[in-house]
Amino acid sequence: MVVLHVKRGDESQFLLQTPGSTELEELTVQVTRVYNGRLKVQRLCSEMEELAEHGVFLPPNMQGLTDEQIEELKLKDEWGDKCVPSGGPVFKKDDIGRRNGQAPNEKMKQVLKKTIEEAKAIISKRQVEAGVCVTTEMLKDALDQLRGAVMIVYPMGLPPYDPIRMEFEDKEDLSGTQAGLNVIKESEAQLWWAAKELRRSKKLSDYVGKNEKTKIIVKIQQRLEEDDDDSCLNSPWADSTALKRHFHGVKDIKWRPR
Repeated sequence: MVVLHVKRGDESQFLLQTPGSTELEELTVQVTRVYNGRLKVQRLCSEMEELAEHGVFLPPNMQGLTDEQIEELKLKDEWGDKCVPSGGPVFKKDDIGRRNGQAPNEKMKQVLKKTIEEAKAIISKRQVEAGVCVTTEMLKDALDQLRGAVMIVYPMGLPPYDPIRMEFEDKEDLSGTQAGLNVIKESEAQLWWAAKELRRSKKLSDYVGKNEKTKIIVKIQQRLEEDDDDSCLNSPWADSTALKRHFHGVKDIKWRPR
């Protein structure tokens, strides 16, 4: 099996192993799903930490309002009355006004936190140092564990607009967010190795040979809207910012090997 050390930019992400005979169309999708899956687990862990501290999400029309404004506008958190944590809530105000402050008690909070830590360990970049390869099955298990913990603490479920529920139902809206910029579309993903794009029409072995004990560093990025002639500039191995600034407005650049 060929081991891929996947990076985005210069930052290590995870290890993945695959046969050298794998079609790069299939491999590119697989790497992208693991990459995006780790981001999903990361987003869930972050929101579940807030859930453990401050309870469920407020309705969108109540977020950021003061108690006086809510009373004046006669707004009511109907889902908050239904979505009560097991064992009863403990009030802990959310200073940024996103969540309703009806937090789980200490025992239920620990159920969430323990599961969050286990999920974080699966997606940790320390897995690279430990030589542990990440699979889509591992990410599915992490998601299932997180979902199970939420069901234990909130047996009545979460409001339909709560980002945790939306993530579990694959209905998350990341448009206009930094988290959305981090996600790579499967159809637009590119893998690069040794300053070469791994073309989807080929096999991995076409680039790395037939040695199944090879370990390579692969970089993932989203395809840029550029002409084919600019492929050198688009390589994640290049300092593309500096290069594009240097050659801004210059056409018909011919790249020759040294």
